[in-house]
Amino acid sequence: MRHEIKVNKAKSSRINEVDFNNLAFGKEFSDHMFIADYSNGEWSNYRIEPMANIAFHPATSAFHYGQAIFEGLKAQKDKDGNVLVFRPDMNAKRMDISANRMGMPSLPEGLFLQAIEELIKLDASWVPTDANSSLYIRPFMIATDEYVGIRESEHYKFIIFTCPVGAYYSAPVNVYVSEEYIRAFPGGVGFAKCAGNYAASLYPLRFAKQEGYDQILWLDGIEKKYFQECGTMNVFFMIDNVLVTPPLDEGTILAGITRDSVITLAKEMGIKVEERNISVEEFLQAHKENRIQDAFGAGTAATIAPIKIVGYRHTKYELPDIETRTVSTAIKAKMNQIKNGDDAQKSAWVMKIDASEHVPV
Repeated sequence: MRHEIKVNKAKSSRINEVDFNNLAFGKEFSDHMFIADYSNGEWSNYRIEPMANIAFHPATSAFHYGQAIFEGLKAQKDKDGNVLVFRPDMNAKRMDISANRMGMPSLPEGLFLQAIEELIKLDASWVPTDANSSLYIRPFMIATDEYVGIRESEHYKFIIFTCPVGAYYSAPVNVYVSEEYIRAFPGGVGFAKCAGNYAASLYPLRFAKQEGYDQILWLDGIEKKYFQECGTMNVFFMIDNVLVTPPLDEGTILAGITRDSVITLAKEMGIKVEERNISVEEFLQAHKENRIQDAFGAGTAATIAPIKIVGYRHTKYELPDIETRTVSTAIKAKMNQIKNGDDAQKSAWVMKIDASEHVPV
């Protein structure tokens, strides 16, 4: 089902103000945004407007009670100038899971995909052509009741904006194992991509950065002994030639689209994969015996981020040289082939948007 989306084009583009050879992450924004409103039990008023500030009443419930969820996905161009969006159907499904957990309305998958398609068609010139850059797509939903009281909101906004971005991490990351602060507990919202999960991580991350680390390697909330997520990424370890990542079954870990892609591609490459608990004790013993071949975070923004150092109780555990890591290097290369449209066998993983009439940046 196609929806009617009204388009109000920007009078002029800001694209010439952007240095596409020196893109930071998340600081430059494309010309347009998609907006939809929810009230009386249904979504309506679909529109694309010029990128601009939005006014909200001070009592807007998202500000007070945290009904706010979001997604993140990327688009790149193929050699023919088409825009390829990586696995957007997975983001649509995950957003629905987050909305349900946060007491927010379901968003039709068809609307999610059509809104991305039409928005990117309009701003296709903003998709970078450099191999290390991409167009980051940020869909989000917030509660908009003008009401001070704890209840499920009756009104919501769904918005999508895009921004051309460079690499999220310019170098391998150092991570610190936090024993004092916990990201998620069973029965909580760890599996939902809600704003509060990220807000709660900022204070402990401050102390990790003061010690020279880039992110926190979170532990489980019950025993504080098993690895969970790595900052804003899922985490993988290659131990004894087996690729190991924490399981999703307790609902404390976000089901990353990149995570799913890594597992699928690794298995297709003949790599043994195990989704199971990884304890700090197992990591320390494997490190002592030189049985760790690789370690990395996996997420939309970073794709594959090699982990250089794991910090635990004020001791730094250095991992193998990046140049020796054949598994993560091969998986990242394969994923880039898919994103660029160079892998016909995985063409179903990308949504192709014909943007040939636009002049590439």
